Amino acid sequence: MDLSGIKLVVSDMDGTLLNSSHEVSPLFFELFGELRRRDILFAAASGRQFNSIVDKLGPIKDDIIIIAENGSFARYRGQEIVSTPMAWEMRKKALRVVEGKPGIYPVLCGKNKAYIQTRSPFFINKLKEYYTDFEILDDLKEFGGEIMKIAIYHHEDSETYIYPLVKQFEGELKVKVSGENWVDLSDPDAHKGFALEKIQQRFAIGPAETLVFGDYNNDLEMMALSDYSVAMENAHPNVLEAARYHTLSNDALGVERVLQQLLGGMD
Repeated sequence: MDLSGIKLVVSDMDGTLLNSSHEVSPLFFELFGELRRRDILFAAASGRQFNSIVDKLGPIKDDIIIIAENGSFARYRGQEIVSTPMAWEMRKKALRVVEGKPGIYPVLCGKNKAYIQTRSPFFINKLKEYYTDFEILDDLKEFGGEIMKIAIYHHEDSETYIYPLVKQFEGELKVKVSGENWVDLSDPDAHKGFALEKIQQRFAIGPAETLVFGDYNNDLEMMALSDYSVAMENAHPNVLEAARYHTLSNDALGVERVLQQLLGGMD
């Protein structure tokens, strides 16, 4: 894998850059310093809230591109690059399908704040890992503010318990199984691939100059825009099949090992 021409590195967060304890390794921050010295851009692309990504990457937050909410929102150095909100009527239709279903918790995701309806201590504890700023509302369907996506959680399995309910919206919405417990609904153009394409256009960077890391189905569109798509060892079977290259798991510093190869090969 000849990485000498790479100008942009893009990494998913959970299951990819973050270990199983949702932590970023000290080694990554060291490697990022070298990426920056060599004028290689870095983008963090996640289903997480913007503020949650900032919390995880605080020391470098002002020097990276942040692709939040599965690509519906992206910002670089305070400037908005992508904003693709969800239509209000589609939000209401989707919420009607999942509301009241046992074990299912929908989240309305704004640019800086999330909104939930439940007061379940179990779910709120889970939510805090991904959403640092949230508010409890009486009825999500009546919220009139701008929303980037609906994230839907089930504590057992998203593909089994959530996806069958919402797959009817495919075509009208982007429906993505984004994790073992999560399904995301958004505008058809609100995905990581759409955001990455806009970033590539903005910085005049092509697929042969882009290195992408991912582990789940919501990473597939952005991996298709890179000649150097890398799946984590712990990735979903769909991602393992689609990626051109594989690396170690997120707990074995898989991203960092490839970055070391990138930087070593450029000496």
